[in-house]
Amino acid sequence: MCLFCFSKDNLTNDEIKGKYGNAFGPYANNTDTFDISLCQTPCKEPLCCCASAACFCPVQIYMRHKVLNHVQPGSGWSNYICCQGMFGGCCCLQPGNMCESTCPVPCMCLEACICPGPAVSATSNVIRERYSLGLDEDDVRLIRCSNCLFYFSVLLSCVAMCTDCEADDVVANIVNCISDVVFLSVGGCMTAQVHHEMKIRNASSPSSELMNR
Repeated sequence: MCLFCFSKDNLTNDEIKGKYGNAFGPYANNTDTFDISLCQTPCKEPLCCCASAACFCPVQIYMRHKVLNHVQPGSGWSNYICCQGMFGGCCCLQPGNMCESTCPVPCMCLEACICPGPAVSATSNVIRERYSLGLDEDDVRLIRCSNCLFYFSVLLSCVAMCTDCEADDVVANIVNCISDVVFLSVGGCMTAQVHHEMKIRNASSPSSELMNR
């Protein structure tokens, strides 16, 4: 797996400012981690992994509702805002001011379709924030891999603008294909990781123990 080509050492200050590092940076110093790592999810939660990758947007809508009600049971969509406010906004489009309170489900549908990356990361970070979970080795490798793909795509775009070589289009298509595969694979693993964490947290909660008695 390509993630293992990247170091598992702690993130540097520059990496925390990266595309995904900025979202996960606040949790870098937490010592606890998810019960399973990203690379363990295909074996531990194979159905969830496959379903998330195959039906990415619908699963993200379902998972956001499930996560919000895990953190605050019975809250429905009342605590929903775009990306849970974790990725900021753009101009007049600011989380919390886009009719989320009156039309949460349509807003979440748009979020999942238009911003699938921030959507899955926000759902994961809700659980990460709730239980003060930090970054495991796979998370660190993911951030480095994502930053590498991002910088490489920028470099490739610059080269394509400066040359008329047809090979640029071929290389660009290959990079885009790799990026799509990596994104769906990682997104599926992140979703399965969150699903598994909620499952074991629910099983170990006092209410669950009381019901078992």
